[in-house]
Amino acid sequence: MSLNTAHTAGGVLIFNGEMILLYCDGVDVTFEGQDAREFKGTKRGRLYLTTHRVVFTNKDSKDTLQSFSFPFHTMSNLDIEQPIFGANYIKGKVKAEANGNWTGQCTFKLRFMKGGAIEFGQAMMAAAQTASRFMGSMQPPPYTPPSGPAQLAQPPAYMPPTNAQYGFVIPTNVFPDGPPPNSVFMTDMPPPYPGVNTPPQYPGATYPSQYMPPGQPYPGQYPPPGNYPPPGQYPPPGNYPPPGQYAPPGNYPPPGQYPPGQYPPAGQYPPAVGQQYQQNPPPGGMSSADAKAAEAGYAPSAPSFTYAPPPPGPFPPVGDTQPQGPPPPYYENAKKNN
Repeated sequence: MSLNTAHTAGGVLIFNGEMILLYCDGVDVTFEGQDAREFKGTKRGRLYLTTHRVVFTNKDSKDTLQSFSFPFHTMSNLDIEQPIFGANYIKGKVKAEANGNWTGQCTFKLRFMKGGAIEFGQAMMAAAQTASRFMGSMQPPPYTPPSGPAQLAQPPAYMPPTNAQYGFVIPTNVFPDGPPPNSVFMTDMPPPYPGVNTPPQYPGATYPSQYMPPGQPYPGQYPPPGNYPPPGQYPPPGNYPPPGQYAPPGNYPPPGQYPPGQYPPAGQYPPAVGQQYQQNPPPGGMSSADAKAAEAGYAPSAPSFTYAPPPPGPFPPVGDTQPQGPPPPYYENAKKNN
């Protein structure tokens, strides 16, 4: 956070490429935990939520605090308070940027006298969380004042497109108005810290890129222990071939490659591993259809002869009276007494 660095004569001062997502007029700001006289009392003015920070500009031109810049990476413990009496407000802690015209940290309260604290606070916290993903563990560079003059910016230069996507809902239905005309000024310097849409673009900023080559761990991700390959690159265990290349068990040919006619005849045991079933050719040079017809007892050359019963088996004919041997002995003690 920096003091009196985000304003110029007649309006707010933003970086080149910084977009204003929300604008609200009539916001009161108070600070606690800071003894500097610039932080004393209640400040009323305009509040801007941009892609990189929150900016407050004071309407009182005689106050020693004219503007306050809240980069997302300097804020913590953000919360939305809804008291029974009084307007809702946003509360949080902020720490000073290096060379930001003040030192230490303090607690701030943003009180919305016209409503909208909940919607603004939700968007503010979502933007801070999104921007923190680009920050990583690197410390931002110290504040550096713009080297060139500020230029009056037109709305297309600082207002986001209607189809812009930042990963959270921007409540433009609650805050439909934009900054007043001729009140936004822009420097040629890109933002020195990350925002919700891009990593920092300031020359010399060394923030880690979000793209990592495949197989490389992301920031904060531990590499696989024991020299194991990255996820998705482990070889099949036990020297097995990759999926889809396993050979069929038992030396059987792959599915769909069994030659026709190799199924075993009924009652025949399967052959040993590596051998094939032996199928006898049709007798007498007959075709397969004639052979099957002969097995069923049908002779194609004699249509009137449709069924040939099988020869009689070895069983004796019905009525054969051959001795069956003497009857079993009768025991007297097995007799039933009535």
